[in-house]
Amino acid sequence: MTDFKKERKDLYQPKTTPSIIDVPEMTFIAIDGKGDPNTSAEYVTAIEVLYGFSWTIKMSNKAVMEYVVPPLEGFWNVDDAFFKGGGAAITDKGKFIWTALIRQPDFVTPEVFEAAKTALAKKKPALDLSKARLIQYTEGLCVQVMHIGSYDDEPATIAAMDQYAVDNGYVIDINEIRRHHEIYLSDPRKTATEKLKTVIRHPVRKV
Repeated sequence: MTDFKKERKDLYQPKTTPSIIDVPEMTFIAIDGKGDPNTSAEYVTAIEVLYGFSWTIKMSNKAVMEYVVPPLEGFWNVDDAFFKGGGAAITDKGKFIWTALIRQPDFVTPEVFEAAKTALAKKKPALDLSKARLIQYTEGLCVQVMHIGSYDDEPATIAAMDQYAVDNGYVIDINEIRRHHEIYLSDPRKTATEKLKTVIRHPVRKV
């Protein structure tokens, strides 16, 4: 059974010390939204829809490929100051602009996506699937690190990661397209806060 986390440890299991990585094109199902993920009903619904799609596709295509559903990911920004500053502003979570997404295997085409949408709509007719979209995204050159602990403690990890990039001849290249990126390897409902594992990435470019 394919498990992207194990097959591509460079993407999903970085060390707690920063490193540079060139992230290839991948397929995702994504949903855009706004607001504090801790209190936003929109965010909760987005996660339900993403997992609904992901499991529907997995279970409907066992003959094509047996695989582990990849982890939840998120692209985050706040406002123009975020882009100019190149860091993850978290002081007012209500101002977050996010894209929640889950990676899909390469066989997931628009036709597979639409078939899953039809099946999921029949299974959960009350769920709004209209915001879900199938995308292909190439993240490119990034600095990344494994953050262990509370999401609220990320700023110190991010500061060290960004400084590593600068010290090694890179510039943080966050903008409207290339954004602060997190991959959630732990379920916060089942994992102690101090043990949460989150991959954090920032796009970079050479000086």
